[in-house]
Amino acid sequence: MCVRGMVSPMLLLIPGPVTTRPEVRQAMTQDHAPWDNAFRPLYASVRERVLAIAGGVPGTHASLALQGCGHFATEAAVRTFVPPGGRILIPATGSYADRMARLAREAGRVVVPLTVAQTEPVSPAVVAAALAADPTISHVGLVYSETSSGVIHDAIAIGEAVRAAGRRLILDAVSAFGALPLDISAQPEMDVAVFTTNKCLEGLPGLSFAVARVDSLTGAVGNAGSWSFDLADIYAHALRSGWGSFRFTPPAQVLAAFQTALDFFDVEGGQAARLARYTANARTLYDGMLSLGLEPCLARDVQGPIVMNVHAPSDPAWSLQAFVDALKEAGFVISNFYNTEYPSFRVGCIGAVTPGDMQRFISAVDQVLVRLGIKNRSASRQAA
Repeated sequence: MCVRGMVSPMLLLIPGPVTTRPEVRQAMTQDHAPWDNAFRPLYASVRERVLAIAGGVPGTHASLALQGCGHFATEAAVRTFVPPGGRILIPATGSYADRMARLAREAGRVVVPLTVAQTEPVSPAVVAAALAADPTISHVGLVYSETSSGVIHDAIAIGEAVRAAGRRLILDAVSAFGALPLDISAQPEMDVAVFTTNKCLEGLPGLSFAVARVDSLTGAVGNAGSWSFDLADIYAHALRSGWGSFRFTPPAQVLAAFQTALDFFDVEGGQAARLARYTANARTLYDGMLSLGLEPCLARDVQGPIVMNVHAPSDPAWSLQAFVDALKEAGFVISNFYNTEYPSFRVGCIGAVTPGDMQRFISAVDQVLVRLGIKNRSASRQAA
């Protein structure tokens, strides 16, 4: 199986859905009946492979699938492991932490916000201090890779602070899993890590996963207050079925495509190789933006390999939507919105793309800026 030749007619340089390989998309062309006996080995294999990538131990951890995007799995995790009325500390790392907080509040949980700088990693000492100040907090909800900022947060060090305080950790690994290191067996304080088939695993969107501790699942029965978003019930149903059956109709074709994506993941060399390619993509992009007179929003030492924000040019001719539209004509799709305090544009470094693709993108950016009449490429720092 070849892992090269990943150029697509239209490259999605966004943090998800990501560009996928033709073979992954081709795997969706066959219909599957999700409760047919022939489908069972496929689903069982995917669950086992996902568990292994997470460092899970059979019998100690369970791999559970949930229909829907990463937010579905995040809501399910909060509902399942934080009891109704329970208190969860969520470091305010950016938009995705804000979303976790909203999901928790609307589920009837009490969110204890923790204000942190959104341009640097969360300090474990700050988390430890917040937990020491409030013994009623049962959980910490952490976004591993905050795609609104591009910052990667140290899940291991923060987990150590959580464990030392005798609390529990819920990890949103949606844009991290498959590229950033994760060994759930080495972090007994982690109730669950959630992620999707898309993003760094380069499958198709539509299915999310949770890798959770079995003892945490069995201790959380009745917490969720939702049949759809109850990981404890998903686990109990899997046991009753004898082979891990879904409770409700799954996106079976997406699951088949995911199996193919995992084949490519293995052939490439797994998590370490995936991280190396994305890191090379991000390095190429960072250097390229500087070479064009553009300025990334983060300092190089805190810039993660998943997504990069770049300051918008301080030029009256600048228009984000015009820039996005012109890049699309050149074969590249980037986000048409930004989450930063100042005007910026956001470029994803993940998916089935290479540093060579990034070089082509850099050339396209240069040409588009000229075409749009952008003469001043220095950073716009006027708050939006």
